Amino acid sequence: WWTSDSVVVVTGANKGIGFEIVRQLAQNGLTVVLTARDVNRGLSAVKTLKEEGLNVVFRQLDIHNPHSISEFAEWLKDNYGGLDMLVNNAGVFGVTIDHEAAYRAILNKTGDHHIYDDVDFGKAFKTNYEMSKECIEINYYGTKRMIETLLPLIRSEGRIVNVSSDGGLLR
Repeated sequence: WWTSDSVVVVTGANKGIGFEIVRQLAQNGLTVVLTARDVNRGLSAVKTLKEEGLNVVFRQLDIHNPHSISEFAEWLKDNYGGLDMLVNNAGVFGVTIDHEAAYRAILNKTGDHHIYDDVDFGKAFKTNYEMSKECIEINYYGTKRMIETLLPLIRSEGRIVNVSSDGGLLR
């Protein structure tokens, strides 16, 4: 369904899964807008991808900030007229991790660092009200605002992809 004229926006794309999504889409000939909160990290990511010969553009975007989303939508409309795919990848974990405690918890429970079921990570993961609030504000409300704001700009047969993990799964 896409062509070389297709425009894709990927949020939270300066590293990790978002960065690789940008790379894969750009390798398939799409125009990809890589977004990140941090301008320097975003520009560095785009520089790396451009050195690979990929058609990638950077635009600063903080999905936690409604004004940033509105400004981004206006920029997107002015420069591309719309988009064909929105990949909502930006998010935060909402906890701090004591990696040493996490590793000990895994080994103490299983004796095998590849098995994670039923491991007590209580001492390894710490959170507080502010971290939890930020997590919900960004991961839920920020993503929701992105969809609400950009939906009118998505062209016919466009796509919205929401990247998630089981980090928010309540058991």
